[in-house]
Amino acid sequence: MLAVFGVVIVVGFMTLIMTKRASPFVALVLVPLVVGILTGIPGRWGYDAGDMPTFALAGIVGNNDLDISGVASTAIMLLFAILFFGLMLTAGLFAPVTRLILKLVHGDPLRLLVGTAVLALLVSVDGDGSTTTLVVCSALIPVYRRLNMRMMDLAVIIILGNSIMNLLPWGGPTARIIAALGVDEGELMRRILPGMVLAAGWVIVVAILRGRAERKRLGICDVTAEELQSLHSDHDSGDELSRHKLIWFNLILTLAMMVVLIFGGTWVIPKVHGSVIFAVGFAIALAVNYCNLKDQREIVEKYGASALHVVIMVLAAGVFMGVLNATGMSAEMGRALSDGLPDALGSHWAFVTALVSAPGTFLLSNDAFYLGVLPVLNEVGAANGFEAMDIAVASTAGQAFHLLSPLVGFIYLLLHLTGVEMGAWQRKSATWAIGTFLIFLACMFTVGGVNL
Repeated sequence: MLAVFGVVIVVGFMTLIMTKRASPFVALVLVPLVVGILTGIPGRWGYDAGDMPTFALAGIVGNNDLDISGVASTAIMLLFAILFFGLMLTAGLFAPVTRLILKLVHGDPLRLLVGTAVLALLVSVDGDGSTTTLVVCSALIPVYRRLNMRMMDLAVIIILGNSIMNLLPWGGPTARIIAALGVDEGELMRRILPGMVLAAGWVIVVAILRGRAERKRLGICDVTAEELQSLHSDHDSGDELSRHKLIWFNLILTLAMMVVLIFGGTWVIPKVHGSVIFAVGFAIALAVNYCNLKDQREIVEKYGASALHVVIMVLAAGVFMGVLNATGMSAEMGRALSDGLPDALGSHWAFVTALVSAPGTFLLSNDAFYLGVLPVLNEVGAANGFEAMDIAVASTAGQAFHLLSPLVGFIYLLLHLTGVEMGAWQRKSATWAIGTFLIFLACMFTVGGVNL
């Protein structure tokens, strides 16, 4: 019956958000609590209705007696990570790259497409697809028009780059994986980083292939670098919050934080939780870049709204997972599913998870898949000898296709700005995204430490 109750919670949650009868936050908090209270008959299932507040709190802050690690530290990390990269964007950390790309184009479609890939990959480190779309499109759409290049290529390259960099710990899917399975963000990054690097190289290859085709179609346009730079409105010129003189300081600070985050606990680098890394990094960046209290407040207010949205989702996920885990529903769902599997399938469960993640993250939102489905997949994996980290790594493979889903909001902004048709864009992007997916698979089962 515990497995049945768990299925009711998961199906109820997914139904509410897919039919848009409730927001993910409302469904994550209320569905498990309502089911837990209604089924909490004292002495019947091992819990009662009065335990629900304790279970919910355990999912947020953790509880050693219940063997539950909370999501509070993950929520704090995401809060400061989003604020930090928002500050860096405003300070102009990526502006020199944009200017350099425009300077190097020289009317060559091949160079422009490679520059598009580089810019999309770099700007995507902030984890926000809307920001990436706005920055890259505002900088490069006028240049694409001047060279008569296809906007489809721009839209495809942006989404391919963003789908890779979105796997950084403060991005949507990885944050939810950490919250759902309680895995260490540093180790998870070390496991998936090789695949991300090779996939980023694949995006460059795609840009080269498309660039050669465009160069053959259009040739090299006789246009100067000064003319190209005058085509787009330099969004950071004259901005009183830009800090171009601090570009090297900001770059070194960002790189140092990434090294400690990813490689902390290895070699001679101490292990420091991501929440502390980004809290300290944001404080240093804020103090150095914006000494004026008014400017500091403006930065926090500018990016606080998007940060708050992510944080409350993670905290709500804590309530959801706290109830499922503390009541034993999650374990029973996994055990029931595992018992019905052929032994041959169970022994390759990480590979199964990777395959399921592709349609799963396309047809469902990240919230629905990673918070509703992934915990069940993890329980099955545990019953077949797989660690939570193995399932976590495998579940990232589907992100190669997730951003092609009509459930992703910012793609409509991308389609609007570039003027391309959604169906054609999905087909083009999916063709190249297969390469990203295969790279993720190959790396997770080789250097990623996951058993096939």
